[in-house]
Amino acid sequence: MTDAVVNEKRGILKRKVEEGSHIDEGDESGQNNKLPRKQTNHRLCPYLDTINRHVLDFDFEKLCSVSLSRINVYACLVCGKYFQGRGINTHAYTHSVSESHHVFLNLLTLKFYCLPDNYEIIDSSLDDIKYVLNPTFDSEHIRCLDTSDKMSRAIEGTLYMPGIVGLNNIKANDYCNVILQALSHVTPLRDYFLREINYSRVKRPPGDSMFLLVQRFGELMRKLWNPRNFKVHVSPHEMLQAVVLWSKKKFQITKQGDPVEFLSWFLNALHMALNGTKKSDSSIIYKSFLGSMRIYTRKIPSTELDDKQKAAMLLTSEYQDVVTESPFLYLTCDLPPPPLFKDETVENIIPQVNLYTLLAKFNATTEKEYKTVKEDFMKRFEIIQLPTYLILYIKRFTKNTFFIEKNPTIVNFPVKNIDFGDILTPEVKAKHKQTMYNLVANIVHDGEPGKGTYRVHLLHKGTGKWYEMQDLHVTDILPQMITLTEAYIQIYEMKQD
Repeated sequence: MTDAVVNEKRGILKRKVEEGSHIDEGDESGQNNKLPRKQTNHRLCPYLDTINRHVLDFDFEKLCSVSLSRINVYACLVCGKYFQGRGINTHAYTHSVSESHHVFLNLLTLKFYCLPDNYEIIDSSLDDIKYVLNPTFDSEHIRCLDTSDKMSRAIEGTLYMPGIVGLNNIKANDYCNVILQALSHVTPLRDYFLREINYSRVKRPPGDSMFLLVQRFGELMRKLWNPRNFKVHVSPHEMLQAVVLWSKKKFQITKQGDPVEFLSWFLNALHMALNGTKKSDSSIIYKSFLGSMRIYTRKIPSTELDDKQKAAMLLTSEYQDVVTESPFLYLTCDLPPPPLFKDETVENIIPQVNLYTLLAKFNATTEKEYKTVKEDFMKRFEIIQLPTYLILYIKRFTKNTFFIEKNPTIVNFPVKNIDFGDILTPEVKAKHKQTMYNLVANIVHDGEPGKGTYRVHLLHKGTGKWYEMQDLHVTDILPQMITLTEAYIQIYEMKQD
């Protein structure tokens, strides 16, 4: 485009706005040092009707689509693309002239500008765009989240329930999506991250940017519960980029992973980023999920010894119980091995087990053998403190020399009123005011080990309904159907008195 044409277009634009605004040219790099001396309103900006809310998507990385710079980035509200700067010869300025797109939003300051004339737009009709980019919640709104059954409507007219919003699967990140969805329904965790003021004052050591993980999780949480979304799904792109960075590529967007490994890493990483310590109340993570158990460990004499030698060794201190106390963020439940042989009549019968049978591992009396290269041990587990939110990991996959094997055993569990006090000793149970729990999230694995897909069942407390979510697909589901799935990770909430 020639200079003459550009100048002609600029002259036309100036005549349209006439004397309604002070024009701030900005510098060549797009870093503007001046502020408008006179604020305008929508009557003085003739281009607000060119804004296309259907193409606006603020879920992705805030960088210029031309220079890939993260500095001073503006979103074109007509086509949705990101460009750097707004001064003469910047990418945003060039785009506005060549494409006749004139309304831009600064993604950092949340201010609107008209280019190429470079004046700020002050108009309340743009508040919905600002809210989608940065949703905010007050205390009263947060208190009503678990009691409200009000539906919201996206721009295209689709109804959705805040909190029950699909997450985009970029390639193979469904194992992350189910964990992020499940954690978004842990009430104290959600309430904490919905208000940025709760963690904005956390100070990290100089040069450490791990706090970015906290910020990204807070942003994702606010988008999932946003009652004014433009669309009925959210992309976790920025959140997962922070995960890839801080896990040193252990967890990736393009390669399937294990949700329980991601959950363990993510909770500990958030705890550290919030300056958490070993104290149970040092972060919202520990306040919600931290429990405690005693582990009784004793050595087993070698099988090569005769009975007399074994009896003598068992009397020595080396073979007595060693008691240690250990905190936990989740409990690992072991499934009984599936039947080795099947005949024609039981070929299609899937083995089943009761949840309380799996929990017997933690009743302080059931022993389990653990083998190492040199020695064998027997261990007993005694829970001495139940957390507010109890996470169960049902171990379905076992690795051997050649392949990974999946145990298809169905776990029978109630959805409501599960008494975990049954596995506590009388002394420990007496110290707990409440031991009854309700299920709030259930993560399921479908398919072959190492491959397959993950989906999650979530309870929306406001409606009392259960929803099944698999990436972008959201459907309601009867609670009776949840118990028929191959449960992998479950989150239980302690009932309030």
